[in-house]
Amino acid sequence: MTKTVDAGVLRVAYEEYGPAGGWPCIMEHGFPYDVHAYTETAPLLAEAGARVIVPYLRGYGPTRFLSSDTLRSGEQAALGADLKALMDALGIECAVLGGYDWGGRAACIVAALWPERVEALVSGSSYNIQDIARSLEPAPPAEEAAFWYQYYFHSERGRRGLERNRAGVARLLWRMWSPTWKFNDAAFERSAAAFDNPDFVEVVIHSYRHRYGLVPGDPAYAVIETRLGAQPRIGVPAITIDGDADGVDPGTAHHAEKFAGPHEHRMFAGAGHNLPQERPRDWARAVLDAKAMARR
Repeated sequence: MTKTVDAGVLRVAYEEYGPAGGWPCIMEHGFPYDVHAYTETAPLLAEAGARVIVPYLRGYGPTRFLSSDTLRSGEQAALGADLKALMDALGIECAVLGGYDWGGRAACIVAALWPERVEALVSGSSYNIQDIARSLEPAPPAEEAAFWYQYYFHSERGRRGLERNRAGVARLLWRMWSPTWKFNDAAFERSAAAFDNPDFVEVVIHSYRHRYGLVPGDPAYAVIETRLGAQPRIGVPAITIDGDADGVDPGTAHHAEKFAGPHEHRMFAGAGHNLPQERPRDWARAVLDAKAMARR
């Protein structure tokens, strides 16, 4: 059953699994996915005693902004602030955090800036904090080609394209980013409903423009963005993961230097970008192992 809680600037909708008194575990989805990325993983964690919280990010599903005056920002600082605000609203002092893509970015930010709130971290694509100051440095041509959707969203044509065909863009990205994942129409349509959120397009467009310095951020998050500009290392126990068939991320084992605490990097064979949905048992094992790592 979907629950809601007012947290920061949002009324956050979330799914909850496991006992109310279980050990806190928050798992966050990426773009363009939703809470169903954890439909198989979350029950496995609940069986291990976790209270699993899986929120819809800003701009997705039933999550809504509390005020029409709030900038529909998709910047990284906003995602990190949203996660911390959710923990505050639910009375969670410290949790195991996990995520990939946008959700992994939020988890990394909280782990880096508020490590006392994080028992352990599981992050798809490793260190997800953007280095915006260096965002105009070109990548190798093959990587630039994979980022076509980001450049598309920089234009008015791209904004209109996403507005008119949210599901079509998302389905294409699912296929390109996870070429070995044989998802069916029902699985896609279940998640695609989350893109009908009235703020989805605005949040997504702002995210992909802000990370290149093309639009200003929300002044409410300026202090956080400044701290992220220093590219802070992550000191909490962490397991980072790549899929060897990821069609958008070429691999992140070289991010190891960004992790100052206990750290292990894993590769999921045959997996693409949507790691918890493609490899639910492997993802759940990583979460449990990260928690165990924190106890050593």
